[in-house]
Amino acid sequence: MRHLLLFVLLALAVSASSASAGFFDKLQKLADPESKERKIFSGATQVLSSSQEIDYPTERVIGESLALEGLQRFGNPVKNESLQKYVNLVGNAVAVNSKRATIPYQFAVLDSPVQNAFAVPGGVIFVSRALVSILDDEAELAAVLAHEVGHVSAKHALKSTQRAQFFEGVGTITAASVRGDKGKKFASAIGDMQAVLFDKGLDKEMEFEADAAAMETSYRTGYDPAGMIRVLEKLQKVEATSKDKKGSWFSTHPPLNERIARLQAQLQKYPGYSSLVSVRDRFAKYAKLK
Repeated sequence: MRHLLLFVLLALAVSASSASAGFFDKLQKLADPESKERKIFSGATQVLSSSQEIDYPTERVIGESLALEGLQRFGNPVKNESLQKYVNLVGNAVAVNSKRATIPYQFAVLDSPVQNAFAVPGGVIFVSRALVSILDDEAELAAVLAHEVGHVSAKHALKSTQRAQFFEGVGTITAASVRGDKGKKFASAIGDMQAVLFDKGLDKEMEFEADAAAMETSYRTGYDPAGMIRVLEKLQKVEATSKDKKGSWFSTHPPLNERIARLQAQLQKYPGYSSLVSVRDRFAKYAKLK
């Protein structure tokens, strides 16, 4: 039954994947400093009002600003349309079963040699070519994407910066040129959030929470929830032989052995999990990059 549910969810995700085509075009244009879209976006981020809760349009603007930094650090999306559509299908299938399924999610594979994945506020999620290349099946890919969806669902990046008072009193960002103290505050806040996401990493407990969410969401979608454990075990092998760990999924996260131990304990909640799908053949068709 879960096997059937998985394919129904993938079919439902087709529309979200189709919508992502325009999103990739936007990413490419935003990454070009001379493009009209980049110049418009750069002038569309003045903080105007104050309220306790950041609304979704503001969260999305913050996320797209951070996405630009991610592209600059880790490279542009790989030029493989079939792979990008496939990753969006899997990503949106797990997002449907997340705790925050009502916002739009877009997923992109970046042409980066670093094993990494990250999410920015608003539902934009990136996974590197290098991380996809060490995976063996769709359940493992789903686990990685579900981990990042977990961060978005729990608003981890925003909570982290709010605790640090980066966005204290910020409620809404509207389309206006960045001028004066408000614009400077926004720019400073974005810079601090970049450091959290790309350099320091989120809080340890937030990563554990996203791991747990990945396993639960994978299970709800019909994937073998042990896929998350297999991903971390693969990263252990990479970490053991890696000289440059900067920017990797293990350099900004808690120790892998601690994450694996927690997930192995959680796995006991899912009797019969081994009968759920891993989907090796389809993954090999789309995701094994040459």
